[in-house]
Amino acid sequence: MPRASRQPDESTGDFLKRKASAYLALTKPRVIELLLVSTLPTMIFAQRGFPPVWLMVSTIVGGAMAAGASGAFNCYIDRDMDKLMKRTKGRPLVTGDLTPKEALIFSWTLAIASLVVLWVGTNPLTTALGLAAILLYVVLYTMILKRRTAQNIVWGGIAGCMPVLIAWAAVKETIEWPAIILFLVIFLWTPPHYWPLSMKYADDYNAASVPMLGAIANARRVSVQVVLYAWATVVCSLLLVPLGDAGIVYTAIAGGAGAWFVYESHVLYREAQRDHKPAEVNRKAMKVFHISITYLSIVFLALAIDPFVGSPLFG
Repeated sequence: MPRASRQPDESTGDFLKRKASAYLALTKPRVIELLLVSTLPTMIFAQRGFPPVWLMVSTIVGGAMAAGASGAFNCYIDRDMDKLMKRTKGRPLVTGDLTPKEALIFSWTLAIASLVVLWVGTNPLTTALGLAAILLYVVLYTMILKRRTAQNIVWGGIAGCMPVLIAWAAVKETIEWPAIILFLVIFLWTPPHYWPLSMKYADDYNAASVPMLGAIANARRVSVQVVLYAWATVVCSLLLVPLGDAGIVYTAIAGGAGAWFVYESHVLYREAQRDHKPAEVNRKAMKVFHISITYLSIVFLALAIDPFVGSPLFG
């Protein structure tokens, strides 16, 4: 049964610890970690060195809070479907560790606080982009697209691209071509990252009536899309060399990591085309899912190192 209040045998300390843990879970910390992977490297690349500490802290903290608020709103809105999915049945609004009212108050408080931090510590453009990121995830993706179209994660994924624009604007107070390229990299990367996951958890998504492409289409069709988007992601990432002043470190590492990502996507495609057992295809799909995270982390790590080693190849 949902736990709406403190249990009789639960100490105050345990109760507060459980509540804190529940609020943290509401923010989807793993998603925040993935978003922050792109923020600091983008700031370093834009600055061609380390930006002022206060600016870095304000951008990272404000961005993390905005992402956390978005995740909390998502949990509040999707609490009806979360209880139907094995993957999400442990979320605090399903278990009863938090009430819907508590979650909603927390979401609004965190969202407003994130904008205050960005306003005070960065600039108006960065703050506006932070607000846009919250609205894109909560309104466009969660409320409009998620339950209506198999392309939900494609266009809804725009929210996940916003951290690079926020990071660039924090440093430059404008948006330039390198930021747009990085935005497109994450935009193109999102489908081959999430669709393999939805292949694995197809039963969950179907039980909740969420038309994720990986859940409603056959493995052959999904694997084709994964390969095409993986190629597009890698090609786009290399545009940063002629158009974004990237040097040899970024070029070599992004190229090598991209080749690995594309190769594993093709492995998934081959398995799907051979009509192997679903369990084997799902195993390959999850491998692509995990590799996609590693790939993006490597690319942005290279982005952070690049300004300190050598010079732009086309500079």
